Amino acid sequence: MLDPNKLVEKAKTSSFYRGILNFALDRMIPFNKPHGFKIVEVNDYSLKTLLPYRRKNFNHIRGIHACAMATVSEFTTGFLLISRLDAKKYRLIMQRLEMDYHYQGKMDAFASFSISEEWLKEKIYQPLMQQESVIIPCEVKIHDSKGNHLTTGKVFWQVKDWAKVKTKA
Repeated sequence: MLDPNKLVEKAKTSSFYRGILNFALDRMIPFNKPHGFKIVEVNDYSLKTLLPYRRKNFNHIRGIHACAMATVSEFTTGFLLISRLDAKKYRLIMQRLEMDYHYQGKMDAFASFSISEEWLKEKIYQPLMQQESVIIPCEVKIHDSKGNHLTTGKVFWQVKDWAKVKTKA
């Protein structure tokens, strides 16, 4: 079985491995499979995800459904964060989602999210030295194939060290 971190690393430069990554993600996150999301670009600090213009993603007027755009926003931010953070050290849970809709989607759309190493230090690593958990807002934008700005989403993620997670057995 492929190591997920190695798969993501190979997917950065290989369309073949991006295909394997997308195949694996459809099985690991079955809720998202009907939407047909595909990672089209993955880098160390950015991710671009395709939201295809297809029937399963339509609303009642054949535009891209608001919930499909919200879901791809959650996926894009969450996947980039979890690929940068050590999943064995940090737990990631979505706390809140806010969406602003600007334009009706009538073609393929792309969600884009970027961070930096400095952003990770400032928003996550340093605050977790003094706090049990942090809530980090992640702004993600969706544009269609022609460049029209469809949405701006803010996905608020709670990040916590697994050592501080209290669960009942």
